[in-house]
Amino acid sequence: MHGVMNKSELIEELSARTGHNPRLTDQTVRIFFDRIKNALTAGDKVEIRGFGSFTLKTYKGYFGRNPKTGETVEVKPKQLPVFRTGKDLRSRVNQ
Repeated sequence: MHGVMNKSELIEELSARTGHNPRLTDQTVRIFFDRIKNALTAGDKVEIRGFGSFTLKTYKGYFGRNPKTGETVEVKPKQLPVFRTGKDLRSRVNQ
């Protein structure tokens, strides 16, 4: 498989491989992603053994510069989700 896989294609493939109804598969995939989102929102780490982990990285606020106007702007503190690959996934990609 080459290119980009979107959520619809993932649902389609999972449904075909398992023989499950596409609506049930869609619901399962939505629950899976919602659970990851909810855990990160709560500040929890999500670890899927062999695949990778999702964590939040905290960035402090700072003063930056708007490149168009040169005006100084305040960049507020923020948290961004970060994905780190697991050992098995790294090994498979680098074969």
